[in-house]
Amino acid sequence: MHRDLISRLAHADHPIAAPLDDDSVRRLLDRALSRGDERVLDLGCGGGEWLLRALTACPDVRAEGVDTSEVALAHARKAAGALGVQDRLVLHHRAAADFAASHAFDLVLSVGAAHAFGGLLPTLAAAREHLAPGGRVLVGDGLWLREPSREAVEMLGDFANLPTTVDRVVADGWTPVYGHVSSREELDGYEWAWTGTLASWALDNQGDPDSAEALAVATAHRSEWLRVYRDTWGFVTLILRPTAG
Repeated sequence: MHRDLISRLAHADHPIAAPLDDDSVRRLLDRALSRGDERVLDLGCGGGEWLLRALTACPDVRAEGVDTSEVALAHARKAAGALGVQDRLVLHHRAAADFAASHAFDLVLSVGAAHAFGGLLPTLAAAREHLAPGGRVLVGDGLWLREPSREAVEMLGDFANLPTTVDRVVADGWTPVYGHVSSREELDGYEWAWTGTLASWALDNQGDPDSAEALAVATAHRSEWLRVYRDTWGFVTLILRPTAG
């Protein structure tokens, strides 16, 4: 079963592919889009949910998204058409790390996509290349809420705690102007939605040749979350401005 299809099915009931609820997403976008007529870029946009919400909330915003998943981009195009914002959205099928544009952007987004760049700081370096003077970056990445097990680090990556994460961002030339640490309710809600939606699809489509694999993936993911990283892993989303320049 293709990874893109698994992700699309698993996120059907939680279209934001990160542990943030609707109120948190709305609040972050309100802070990031202070004028309401920004040019926005999402590096690793997936199904374009952040962009779609920005476009519907702000009728003067223009947006572009970059992703390697044809399945996700097709979903974004269809959703943009249904919302009537397709004329203000441009989607690019390519690796986010390789994307080049002829113009700069007032807001660069990259939430839950740092793996595409090799970590948080390389993600910020890529965002800086696209940022207009006075622009902002909205970035979301994992962190450790408390000391993780070796198994958790091997499974998810070598994150830092919140103070160290912020210190590294500041040392890299950025000033946080807003932030959000996902709550336990948001973290659990995301995992229950991911595993439960995929499992429900498998149970509802037992005649499908992918059903057994989908159920196995959901079961394994749920076990890893509950057993390995539920009590230690968290997620932070920051709005940043360049400290100089």
